[in-house]
Amino acid sequence: MDIVLLIAGIAGLLIGTELTISSALAIAKRHHLSEFFVGLVILSIGSDLPEIAIAIDAGIKGSMGIDVSDVVIGSAIGSVIGQIGLVLGITGLLGYMTMPVGFIFRHGAMLLAATVLLYLVAWDGGISRTEGLILITMYVVYVFAVLKGEEPARETTRALVHGGINSWIVLSTGLLVLIGSSELAVRSVVGIAVTFDVSELVISLLVIGLGTSLPELSISVSAILRKKTRLSVGNIIGSTTLDTLVPIGIAAIISPLRFDRGLLLFDLPYIFVMIVIVLVFFVRKKGLQKSEAAVILSLYLLYVSVKLHQF
Repeated sequence: MDIVLLIAGIAGLLIGTELTISSALAIAKRHHLSEFFVGLVILSIGSDLPEIAIAIDAGIKGSMGIDVSDVVIGSAIGSVIGQIGLVLGITGLLGYMTMPVGFIFRHGAMLLAATVLLYLVAWDGGISRTEGLILITMYVVYVFAVLKGEEPARETTRALVHGGINSWIVLSTGLLVLIGSSELAVRSVVGIAVTFDVSELVISLLVIGLGTSLPELSISVSAILRKKTRLSVGNIIGSTTLDTLVPIGIAAIISPLRFDRGLLLFDLPYIFVMIVIVLVFFVRKKGLQKSEAAVILSLYLLYVSVKLHQF
């Protein structure tokens, strides 16, 4: 029964995310936002709502005395690994991804800084409310910096046909689906872990982390096939940055989290190395070659094999 609930939860997360993203895009278009901003901020926030919903739900459970720290932290880190390795790898195999070097340095540095900050605040084995607030603050500052440099895109007046009241209704519906689905996902992971005596952390890293990365995969693949490179790369970078800081930060503010030592010794360093490799690939030839995308995808598969060995 728990497995059925898990599948239903992940399916609901994906459906809710799709409703949310489609409506958010229509709203963004109505307000003439650029492709870059939509990918980096609007789409990344929309596609990461499952992780945020899970974080809020887990934080509430924590305040009630139920420790589900491994669920929220595992799903967030698993999603980060999935976006860097799986989403970027597959997208890179389907099309040539190129971005200005200045863009790569600015936003790549932010990704590295976010990973280092998470590592530092979790070093003592837990994340307090104050440290959670620090994580959230860093992301908010980043978004404001991006918004400050945003240049409104010029759209035709036909764009105003979309993004009205119907889009807001769809957006609200998507959010409600996400909240309900997150409850199913968290409850089922705890049940499966108890039944099979398997670590909640491993299940969250591989199952929920992968499941909640599927919206980014769908968006990025669709964008690259339409030659919308900025939208695709922006979505991946924005989602990865958000996942590193926001879900864990929100959950910690609601209720302090316990941080597994193994994540500090392996998972976070692995993420840092993957980001460095990706940035080197982009900077070296001002784009991601298919052979390099294959390397990134291989790094993800290596990570999965290591985590499966822990079962």
